[in-house]
Amino acid sequence: MSGGAIVRPSVAVPEEQVVRYTFPERVNHWVNGIAYTYLLATGLALFTPHMYWLAAVLGGGPTIRFWHPWMGLVFMISIFWMHLKWKDDMVTTGEDRTWQKHLKDYVENRDDKMPPQHRFNAGQKQFWWIMLYGSLILLATGIVMWFPEKMPPNLHWVLPIVVFIHSATALVTIAGFLVHVYMSVFVTPGSMKAMLDGNVSTDWARTHHRLWYEKITGRRK
Repeated sequence: MSGGAIVRPSVAVPEEQVVRYTFPERVNHWVNGIAYTYLLATGLALFTPHMYWLAAVLGGGPTIRFWHPWMGLVFMISIFWMHLKWKDDMVTTGEDRTWQKHLKDYVENRDDKMPPQHRFNAGQKQFWWIMLYGSLILLATGIVMWFPEKMPPNLHWVLPIVVFIHSATALVTIAGFLVHVYMSVFVTPGSMKAMLDGNVSTDWARTHHRLWYEKITGRRK
């Protein structure tokens, strides 16, 4: 293969492309995204009568009440897998703090004004930590809500507090999820393609994640 393409072992990619996400990373990401979408829909149906019509679409109240916590476990497994895989890439760096000062430039797609970034930029890292810690809170409160009969009678007063914390945390993660989808689809073209086929162009990599591009290719500007 000519043209300076970057090829990782056992992975065939077109010329002038680099591997952004491996196949296991992409599969886990979509499992995570599908699980979260199901949790979002069923959670809203259980949260408010105004959204209960979603329960009818997804099989009825008893059905979503049964599957919601199980899907939550699938979501958590995928979260833990991603954390083990990406934890080193999610460490905050000096470049991230500089990136935060240029947030307006990022939102307005002024890429020429953005400082070089590693594999994930500061916004992606912030989203990740919100989802990770939010998921841990949802797991802890969700287990209590899953088996309320196990709660000692003298602690039943805690249940409404647990429900409130679970609901409030879910709303925070929903906001983060919506921003994540919007940024991936509309603000940074090419991000969705990367999560579908795993590859990005060398120009895309240099523009959005130059430090990561230079690290994996050994090419310095």
